[in-house]
This record gives sequence, structure tokens and C-alpha cells, in this order.
Amino acid sequence: MTGLFAAAFLLGLVFNAAPGAVFAETVRQGVRGGFRPALAVQVGSLVGDATWAVLGLAGIGMAMQIEALRWPVGLAGAAYLAWLSWDSWRAARVEHALDAAAPAQAGRQALQSGMVLSLTNPQNLAYWAAMGSALGAVGVTHPTAGDYGIFFAGFMASSVLWCFVCAAVVDRLFRRAGARWARFTYRLCAAVLLALALGTLRDLLQGAPATSPSAPAAAPATLALPR
Repeated sequence: MTGLFAAAFLLGLVFNAAPGAVFAETVRQGVRGGFRPALAVQVGSLVGDATWAVLGLAGIGMAMQIEALRWPVGLAGAAYLAWLSWDSWRAARVEHALDAAAPAQAGRQALQSGMVLSLTNPQNLAYWAAMGSALGAVGVTHPTAGDYGIFFAGFMASSVLWCFVCAAVVDRLFRRAGARWARFTYRLCAAVLLALALGTLRDLLQGAPATSPSAPAAAPATLALPR
């Protein structure tokens, strides 16, 4: 039981630490308002993480791989990433000073951004569709409801911890760097977000790789997905 929780905790850290859209948005919001908006993005992303985790561990993850669902989710995610890219590039042109304190509305917007990015990330589908294989890789060949509950608890515990760690790192590294560095960071985030949007469209056009629940060896390759 302890081993399963520890394995889920570590897998959660790998999942959350992989740089991707949520991290780029965390940096973008952190540069603008510091620790609280950065934390809000991370907390918002927990909603999507928990949603996909519940669906995946309930056995719905494989069903979500069908084209009828994969395309709308993927297109919505790509469109939102493209909008964030444009918004970040625009901010680099008009914002020349960092906010002394983030307003409450900015915190709500950051929270919503994290939620939307996580809920519309099609790569989460592949991650949770592979969880049956991952459980087999850590020695749980016939998982019970209790095993799934422990795995979920370990994953979410690491996700909550990562929210605070990531927000604090972003605040220290980017928030205090000055306006010129902030403009560069905005442009860099815009480029990353646009690349992620194009990558999402490319993956949709190429088709998601098939993942078999009976192939444990394939699980580790699907665990470090960009977040």
C-alpha cells in the first residue's frame, strides 16, 4: 500500500514537472502578478488533472480515445493555446512594468486558464488510458477499487505539492527579474504556447498512437507528457 502510494506520488511529480502549456501559462501569469496568479494557474489545472484521473481510473480513459471525442477536445485545446500565445505576445508590447499586486480578477482569470488548459489537453487522455499498464508495472496485476483510490491519492498529493513549488520557483526566478526580462519572457511564452498549439494540431492529424492495456512495457513512455 505504501509502495503504491509512493509510486503514484513519483509518477505525479513526473507528470506535473514536464514543461508544457500549464507551465508556460504559470510563468506568464507569474511574471505579471507574482506568486498568487502563478499558484492560481496551478490550482486550476488540478481540476483537469482530477477529472481525467477519475475518468481514467474508472475505465473510461480508453473509451475517450475514439475520434468523435479526441478531435473536439484537441481542437478546443489548440485554439485556446493559440489565443494565449497571441495574448502573451500582445502583453509583451504593452506591459512595461510588473504589477505591484495582482487584482482579484487576475487571480480568477489565472485559475480559469489553468482549468481550461488541463481539461482540453488531449495528451491527458493517453496518460490515463495507460494507467492500467502503469499499475501493472509497479506490481499491481489485479487492481482493486482500494488500489485505484491509493493511486489517485498519491497522484493528487504530488500535484498539490507541485502547485506551491512551481509557483514559488516562478515567482523567484521571473517576478523579480525586471521589466525588460518580463517582456522577453512574454515573447518566449508566446512562442512556446504557439508551438504547443501547432503540435496539438499535428498530433490530431497524425492520429494518437494506439495504447494497449495489456502491454505494461509501453506505460513508462506515456508518463512524461507535457503539462
